[in-house]
Amino acid sequence: MSMIMVTLALLSAPFAQAAAAAQAPVTAPFEIAARAPRTDGRASAPRAPVTAPSEIAARAPEAAWRAIPADDLAILDLAPDSRGHPRRVFIQLLPAPFAQGWIDNIRRLARAHWWDGTSINRVQDNYVAQWGDASGKKPLPPGMKPIPQSAYVTDLGRTYIDGAVVRQAGSRAFVGLVAGNGRDAYAPLTFTWRGWPIASARQGADAAPSETMAWPVHCYGMVGVGRDMPPDTGNGAELYAVIGHAPRHLDRNIALVGRVIEGIEHLSALPRGTEALGMYATAAERVPIVSTRIASDLPASEQPRFEYLATDSTSFARYADARDNRRDAFFIQPAGGADICNVPTPIRRVK
Repeated sequence: MSMIMVTLALLSAPFAQAAAAAQAPVTAPFEIAARAPRTDGRASAPRAPVTAPSEIAARAPEAAWRAIPADDLAILDLAPDSRGHPRRVFIQLLPAPFAQGWIDNIRRLARAHWWDGTSINRVQDNYVAQWGDASGKKPLPPGMKPIPQSAYVTDLGRTYIDGAVVRQAGSRAFVGLVAGNGRDAYAPLTFTWRGWPIASARQGADAAPSETMAWPVHCYGMVGVGRDMPPDTGNGAELYAVIGHAPRHLDRNIALVGRVIEGIEHLSALPRGTEALGMYATAAERVPIVSTRIASDLPASEQPRFEYLATDSTSFARYADARDNRRDAFFIQPAGGADICNVPTPIRRVK
């Protein structure tokens, strides 16, 4: 039985009744039909092999896929490896309303070619790969803006996603909800929104519905902004990618701005730094960055195209359910639930 559930206990009273209903396990229609016993006295036919999550995504119809805008794609080119092979990393930037101040700075830096000639300076095992200007002295382009700590979270009550998230979650119509029923250790509610892993909570015990806050979460491959001690929040010039177990303790403490959607191996397979926090000890160990560009700034014929599986599609509902309870041949015991980071949104490159 599917365990894609949502806990809304910490949301406001008007949603309490819907929240109670949402506690029940949700069984997808295709599961109900598959499990229904025969009523004609005849023996049931052998069950067809259960489809794996990757197969569900691969068979999703064209209508279930959404294009990633070229302006939301950053292309990071590293120096070729020791065999001369190119190393290109594609980063999808978060859409509004999340982290837009940092992302505006990142687009400005890329368009100024600021990262050209910088390097990857830190690779810490089971944690992050981090890049930027090793000297810390490279002048920034004009127009860079400081971002307040308050921007680590987004007020759902003041954005267009509040109604969709809260109403649909309460009615159980919102697909892709995971880690419900108290399963998430870091937030009372986690969900997938437009393909992104998001968490939310109310601000304070007596907060009004308009004070429900949301934030992206640190899953594998997510890209964040390096910073110094608070109140510094970073400006986007120093970035890192998660290359290990999801460091969810960083949620709401550091800005997340995107995720690696292709080429993560060029970061995760780098030699680990030997200095504190995985810093490289010498300049020779650092990995040179050749360039960073926003895809929309390239000629149309050179712009890469990617699509993600739409969160509101039937295919995603089936995919999320399959991640929640693996029933394909290899598995013996379904897990009965899934962490938000264990339901990564399928993304594909298209021609």
